[in-house]
Amino acid sequence: MSRAARILGALAVAAAALLGTSTAASAATHEPVIFVYGFNGSTSTWTDMVADFQANGWSSSDLVVFTYDSHQSNVTTANQLAATISSVRSATGAAKVDLVTHSMGALSSRYYLKNLGGTSVVDDFVSLGGPNHGTSTATLCGWLYTACSEMSPGSSFLNTLNSGDETPGAVNYRTWWSSCDDVINPDSSVALSGATNTAAGCLGHSELHDDNTVASQVRAFIG
Repeated sequence: MSRAARILGALAVAAAALLGTSTAASAATHEPVIFVYGFNGSTSTWTDMVADFQANGWSSSDLVVFTYDSHQSNVTTANQLAATISSVRSATGAAKVDLVTHSMGALSSRYYLKNLGGTSVVDDFVSLGGPNHGTSTATLCGWLYTACSEMSPGSSFLNTLNSGDETPGAVNYRTWWSSCDDVINPDSSVALSGATNTAAGCLGHSELHDDNTVASQVRAFIG
């Protein structure tokens, strides 16, 4: 092999190594994503979206589904969420995380942001069909569960949560709402002042977390 050929070969190897390093660094730039399901939800709520994220470059170790008793007060849940996020940051070394929520999951997450110092460690916040200003359907179970009574329009919990700035801190906020969501009534409950509020088209309440278009938009938003 000629000297020139050896030099070209060495350059090719070096370039490949640099490209591999660049690709690995790019893949490692994703912040951990904490997924928070809603009332009567479970880890299966996020099966499709987690798979979508993994298929598009997110590591499984950076995709965490927060589990909790959805019948309890959102204040209790918010404190448990704070502990989970602290644990994830310690385990991953991440300075910040992203929050992706569905339905009532938005309420405990917003309480964490507003009252428990969450704005300093959350980069992006997503609310998919969140009853951010209440939903009339919650009155059906408000007599039985604290979480339902807190979701009811005009509850003291919501009045306090929505007082002042609805999107505090330097967090990037975005919501998705659907005109065909029969669980969140009225549809306008989802939108937050100061957030990017997105119409998802005619999707059912549970379709919001399974829809491919919504998933791609969420991925693009949190980067």
